[in-house]
Amino acid sequence: MPMDLALHCDKVLKTNGFFKRHCETAAKARRAGHPAYFADIPDLEKQATTIEEWAPSVIPGLLQTEAYIRELIRVAKPWEDPQDAEQKVRARIERAKLWKRKDRPAYWGILSEDLIRKPLLPASLMAEQLEHIAEVIRSTRSVVQILPSTTFGHPLMMGSEVRVMTFADAPPLIWVEGTFNGESIDYPPLVTDHRRSYDLLRAAALPPEASLALIEEAARGYRDEAQQED
Repeated sequence: MPMDLALHCDKVLKTNGFFKRHCETAAKARRAGHPAYFADIPDLEKQATTIEEWAPSVIPGLLQTEAYIRELIRVAKPWEDPQDAEQKVRARIERAKLWKRKDRPAYWGILSEDLIRKPLLPASLMAEQLEHIAEVIRSTRSVVQILPSTTFGHPLMMGSEVRVMTFADAPPLIWVEGTFNGESIDYPPLVTDHRRSYDLLRAAALPPEASLALIEEAARGYRDEAQQED
């Protein structure tokens, strides 16, 4: 929405600057390389004490290598302007600097096994992606679990990415993201439902050590495949 239209809507509808603020938020997000609906998330990640997420479709942004980011953007939005796509790549790389902070949040991720078994990248780059995840796990003492592909029924089986964030001085927040949209949820009963669903999913996933071993085994497999191709 253009700013002049936003100001007009606020004036006519007497919304006390609602449309103006929304317009400013969208503009800020575009400048930072994020979609408007995602504008607040990078700052919330820095403020969080814990981040727990379920990734059914793509490797979580905080764990992605540059090669994975580029390929994901290319296949998800092939019509994207190259300059805008590059801005998104830079923005996601910037988010990953969270791992270098001393006050970084504790991280717990659950990944579908398909994410390590069905390669988005050539074998050598897929090996780098999985090795990167393993390095993050070891260097930051984070936890990543793999949900076996044989596990079909679970509370979060509908397909959306789900993230639970907790804060030292604020209530917990749920972030649910689809292909072209995202929603923040802070309504306590829904937060509780998502929390319970995530805990049940965690119980269905492989233990952390077994998950790490599976990730590293898959990385070695891609390395071997890449060497055979050379």
